[in-house]
Amino acid sequence: MLKSLSVRVLIALLGGLSLGAAAAAFGGSDVKRAIELFESIGGLWLNGLRMTVVPLIFAVLVTGIAGVADAAATGRLAVKTLLWILGLLTFGACYTVVFADGLYAVWPLAEAGVTALKAGATAAPDLVRQAPSFIGFIKGLAPQNAIKAASEDSILPLVVFATFFGFAVTRLPQSRRQSLLEFFQSIGDVMVTIVRWVLLVAPLGVFALGLGVGLRAGIGAAGVIAHYVAAISLANIGMTAIAYLMALVLGRLPLSVWARSVAPVQVAAFATQSSLACLPAMIERCRDDLDVPDRVTGLVLPLSVALFRITGPVANLGVALFLLRVYDVHPSALQMVGALFVTIATSLASVSLPGQISFFASVSPICMALGLPVDILPILIAVEVIPDIFRTVGNVTADMGLAAILARGEAKVASTATA
Repeated sequence: MLKSLSVRVLIALLGGLSLGAAAAAFGGSDVKRAIELFESIGGLWLNGLRMTVVPLIFAVLVTGIAGVADAAATGRLAVKTLLWILGLLTFGACYTVVFADGLYAVWPLAEAGVTALKAGATAAPDLVRQAPSFIGFIKGLAPQNAIKAASEDSILPLVVFATFFGFAVTRLPQSRRQSLLEFFQSIGDVMVTIVRWVLLVAPLGVFALGLGVGLRAGIGAAGVIAHYVAAISLANIGMTAIAYLMALVLGRLPLSVWARSVAPVQVAAFATQSSLACLPAMIERCRDDLDVPDRVTGLVLPLSVALFRITGPVANLGVALFLLRVYDVHPSALQMVGALFVTIATSLASVSLPGQISFFASVSPICMALGLPVDILPILIAVEVIPDIFRTVGNVTADMGLAAILARGEAKVASTATA
């Protein structure tokens, strides 16, 4: 178990919080100063993650858009699959906003825990950015200077620019297009390598940050962190239930057949936390139990694993919505629209990235779009091992459901063609 990075990071967080709280309660001034000095290591580690966000997001957006364009060029079924994926990701993002509003209205964050967590964070609440005006929002969608936007963490105009850039790349001749895509693929691979290096010392970085949180917040932050884990897990479970019903209603599958087919794959997802590892089982169950044609499973399921995580917007946007409650920020409708766009774009772009890399690369841009600090994210990465289980279960459920729905559509097309 200790070989798992997620488990080691979680243990480091718990150890840091406990030791910091003990130092606050029983340690002298020298001990507290020593902890504050050691906490700077956590700040250094956090900056190591931050420095990769902009180039990584730009690179994966450009290459991801090109990949979507290539997939769309393979035929009608691929285009139909991509449209379903885009629609379901949009639905997932909107669902998350409604779910979060309802959940936090019924089960609000404890003020004492929120105060403790903010006190332990390395960013002060006054660093939260103000919502732009309507005119400012419209003007800001396209950056006057893309490099300046990147340096100022103006993530929404940067994502808009990267989107246009990616589609423009697809219009180049094949040889030039391939060279440019290989360049950005290399940048993305380099950034991923750097993040992997930074994550190798994640237990040390999270322990150092946890010390600071424990020192200033005591154990008061533990309750709100547990609240976060429960909120994101419940959101993912809700999305899984919707995906389950989607297969029953839109795929017209009998409940007994669908339950028998999807259950083994869900168990595998729970155990492996990897949609890719579940792909063979998904193909087998769809073919043998759901009678999905091979040409549908051979295209839809690999394409879904490559581009589609229905719980991506749910969990990633859910983190930002949690932080909105922590910092008591009320974004404008325009900011939320921008955040939804960034959520969908980063969900598509970062789908192939490893777990912890995907978390930071997907959540940070959403927080930046809403003007939120990202200093609490390393603490949340430490407990991501729990929501990630429910993420994967939801993803494989939606992948199989989408295959069943598209198989039904293809059967209608075939029957019409032969009529």
